[in-house]
Amino acid sequence: MRRLLAPRGAAARLERAGQPSPDTPWRQAGWCVVDLELTGLDRRDQIIAIGAVPIDDGRLTLGRAMYTLARPSRPPQHAAVLVHKLRFTDLADAPPLDEAIDLLLDSLAGRVPVFHTSMVERTFLGRELKRRRARLPADADTELLGRLWLRERDGVAPARLSLARLASVLGQPAETPHHALGDALTTAKAFIALASHLDAGQPQTVGSLQRAEETLRSVRRP
Repeated sequence: MRRLLAPRGAAARLERAGQPSPDTPWRQAGWCVVDLELTGLDRRDQIIAIGAVPIDDGRLTLGRAMYTLARPSRPPQHAAVLVHKLRFTDLADAPPLDEAIDLLLDSLAGRVPVFHTSMVERTFLGRELKRRRARLPADADTELLGRLWLRERDGVAPARLSLARLASVLGQPAETPHHALGDALTTAKAFIALASHLDAGQPQTVGSLQRAEETLRSVRRP
């Protein structure tokens, strides 16, 4: 029988910390909003910046926010540089990706991850956790939550909802765009507003916020 290797280091701490149960009221759970900047969106591309903002008791915990660059093994694609303005030379003195990921995993320990359009973050972070023999916990996605809220408010859910558009419809000023910490802050403020709006209609839990996609599918059915 093949023996499964256990995660170590920050990945082991993440798994030992566990997660809030799905029936935990959302304000009683710890959350961690994460945003990444990348060298590009191809399979070979890498994470070059990480921003993370904790949320406790339904409020931002800015004193524990985390931001780090990460040194890639290959230059960012030109199209990516035009977006996030991080050149290969800007990353030369950054810590290696393994160190940056460990910082993030420690920030995530015991918290529910929050992303905007989580597919990108889950793809790149999932790859890093797989190397550490661990898995990324289930997340909440502010794009899905925003579409769900607009479906409840307006009777129709947009097919897509960018972070900038979401901040605008919520009446919130956006932080520095295409900067990992700036986008994490914008996402965190949006998450708190969306969870509060949805909670006003029906009490929200960790599980209900994580199941936004399932809820959206169910409300489309005749």
